[in-house]
Amino acid sequence: MRHIAIVGSGPAGYYTAEAAQKQWGDDVLIDIFDMLPVPYGLIRFGVAPDHQSIKGVTRRYEQTALADNVRFVGNVKVGSDVSIAELRELYDAVVLATGAPRDRDIGVPGDHLKNVFGSAAFVGWYNGHPEFAALDPDLSGHTAVVIGMGNVALDVTRILAKTRDEFAGSDIVAHALEGLMASKIRRIVILGRRGPHQIMMTPKELGELGHLSRTAPSVDPRDLPEEAEDALLEPGIRKSVTHLRSFAAIPESHRADLPLEVEFDFFGAPRGLLGEGKVRAIAVERTRIEAGRAVGTGEFYEIPADLVVSCIGYQTSPIEGVPFDDRAGRFANDAGRILPGLYCVGWARRGPSGTIGTNRPDGFGVVEMIAEDLPHAGRKAGRAGFDELAAARKLDVVSFDDWKKIEQAEEQRARDDSPREKFVDVEEMIRASGHD
Repeated sequence: MRHIAIVGSGPAGYYTAEAAQKQWGDDVLIDIFDMLPVPYGLIRFGVAPDHQSIKGVTRRYEQTALADNVRFVGNVKVGSDVSIAELRELYDAVVLATGAPRDRDIGVPGDHLKNVFGSAAFVGWYNGHPEFAALDPDLSGHTAVVIGMGNVALDVTRILAKTRDEFAGSDIVAHALEGLMASKIRRIVILGRRGPHQIMMTPKELGELGHLSRTAPSVDPRDLPEEAEDALLEPGIRKSVTHLRSFAAIPESHRADLPLEVEFDFFGAPRGLLGEGKVRAIAVERTRIEAGRAVGTGEFYEIPADLVVSCIGYQTSPIEGVPFDDRAGRFANDAGRILPGLYCVGWARRGPSGTIGTNRPDGFGVVEMIAEDLPHAGRKAGRAGFDELAAARKLDVVSFDDWKKIEQAEEQRARDDSPREKFVDVEEMIRASGHD
């Protein structure tokens, strides 16, 4: 029997478990660890609450989770409750599928000011992540600046811009919905270092921005390249740029009657956040594109900013005993191999890139490596050994059956127009699971 520990219960973790099942059938036991009592990682806490169709992928993960040879080991923090060295002693292979939950720093003066947040924190706030539930952003100001030109920047902008009715069917948590409905923000600036041809926004998400009831996005036509140049773009980016061109064509007379401004500010690199204690503005340097890179021109301007959300990427959290590449913000690895018997997968391997589905071939790839490195069943203790350790340390382990009780309780406490009301406190989750 092979014993595999997967650390992280998001997409990469469950796709790896699925691949292991297909590789070895009944000749493998798989334990999926998570520091929280609830599974699904990025799907639960990263995917926008108004994108419920994307969250539907959890039904596939549940099929994997309910198999007899797969076990969810929730409420166990690897690195403190149990070390990597201990897992490597117990399991034939340990796969780190921890994602990239930390924000990349803006790296400019003033990024410590109040009301400046990374997107992991801000998204975690409105998605009910226990670590960020008490974030309490101040939405009483006039202008919010969202830094970044990817889909996360679009998610943050859209959530800030929606009306109460437009949240129907979402699972945005109650504390965030209450805060957003009291928001006084009347202008949102999406700031990007490069231009329209360099955006990382997909057509579907960008198109959604054009269907909000309170706003009509604006793009300065002078920022758009000649239309003939669009032909050189990858088809998806070309469709996104077409959306930007449609935003630029909206008459100002139409926007005049709308209560919220959303504007794209291209070719602008943040050079400092200004304010005393709390942010009040961003110092920006105008850029130009040289060989695909944004280069400063020496021309500066300021954007008023009462709230700043930086959506410029994520990093993996280091774990004691695991080599880490600080520059890349992920575990140091060779195509997924870290040390003998220790592997990484998904964002923990390659950094935050690709879609949720990109993690499936990644999971199957790492299992192929394990099969190559472990051609025969090992003799390690596996889950029985972990259970002994957990009992000795009195760890309050949450099972998948326990999670289903939490899920049921969240569905029962939901608003009329929401599929669930998430618990945002770990102790509440554990109580809902039936644990004392």
